[in-house]
Amino acid sequence: MKLMKLSLVIMAAALLTIGFGGMAYAFHSGGVAECGGCHSMHSPNAGGSFLLVSVDQSSTCLTCHEAANQTGPTSYHVSTPSNEMPTGTPPKQRSPGGDFGWLKKTYTFTVRGTATTEDGQTHGHNIVAGAYNYIADTDNTTAPGGTFQASQLGCQSCHDPHGQGRRLSDGTYATTGAPIIGSGSYNTSLIPAAGQAVGLYRLLASPKYSQAGTGATFTSYPIAVAPSTYNRKEDVQQTRVAYGHTGTDTWGNWCATCHSAMHSNGNYVHPVDETLGSTVALNYTNYVKSGDLSGVFATGAGPYSSLVPFAENTGDFTTLASHAKIDGTALGGPQSSDRVMCLSCHRAHASGWEFGLRWNMEGEFMTYNGFYPGTDTTSTVPQFARGRLSTETAAAYYERPISWFATYQRVLCNKCHAKD
Repeated sequence: MKLMKLSLVIMAAALLTIGFGGMAYAFHSGGVAECGGCHSMHSPNAGGSFLLVSVDQSSTCLTCHEAANQTGPTSYHVSTPSNEMPTGTPPKQRSPGGDFGWLKKTYTFTVRGTATTEDGQTHGHNIVAGAYNYIADTDNTTAPGGTFQASQLGCQSCHDPHGQGRRLSDGTYATTGAPIIGSGSYNTSLIPAAGQAVGLYRLLASPKYSQAGTGATFTSYPIAVAPSTYNRKEDVQQTRVAYGHTGTDTWGNWCATCHSAMHSNGNYVHPVDETLGSTVALNYTNYVKSGDLSGVFATGAGPYSSLVPFAENTGDFTTLASHAKIDGTALGGPQSSDRVMCLSCHRAHASGWEFGLRWNMEGEFMTYNGFYPGTDTTSTVPQFARGRLSTETAAAYYERPISWFATYQRVLCNKCHAKD
């Protein structure tokens, strides 16, 4: 039985890489996967009351989604094993959501004579995966701006493991109805014919989905399209995920399932789901780097920045798919009707910076004297190195060329606000 279970998991992982006739036949296939890949009917090692193949839900996901003994970013992996990240070595994955391995990277350094510790758990969503040494956040026992219990946070909190949300042939969304024939996540995904459907982006939760016992129920659909190759360094070209929205199906509403108070008026938080307007859209389009609003970009760079994505004012799959690219052909800036969203500043899983941010906000400069900050390059200004080697800083920015930034680059709030 154990051999059969292992074979199913290996086969499931292998199937994730197989394509046929332009249609991706992945393990999940846009919806519920083979039951035997996650559940075991008779194994004495099955976890909890769900007969899972590992000790808990997130550990079951990481059975396939953690990459051991890999040399670099690989496909659907979202976690680097602890033993492959010794001091000075960053996580390996470069997916748009980020590598959960950053949660295990704690840094200590001294700023103005005061010893400082930057806990790994501050780097993103602290999933609970006992078999992979991921534990609940010990500082935030509930979601910031909400009541969701940190002890219950797992992959299944945001992703529907049975993938019931779907996009129908007419472009609308539903939680039941026409059968799901494949993934709806990619620019290569099929457009379903009448009587067919494809899955939601990344099997993310849809209305009526609720993790049992949490009280958090989603009310909106997540809209996005990714390029078919997405887990990669950005040392030559950027990876653009085309985020969209329509009506109340916005990323702000989706994240507010757990972080509702972040939307409260008078809470003095950055607005989300608001249109950029002509001034901000123009700033974004023209902003090259600190001190440069020429709108003239280096090869591989462009008005669009994967470090500051935005939500397009459309939910149309064909339009979004035409922008989900890695070849530098879809790097245009936003329209005034496009919107800022939570993911404009945060990565969904974890990042190399506190609060899951896409860039370092805990210092004046992102680059210093033409280098990525590190104890090996800016040792006299530790507030910028923050205990890291420069290679770790570069990894947090997905190895994008240092020349895409100014010699002394200030934080990327300026991509929209141009105050530097």
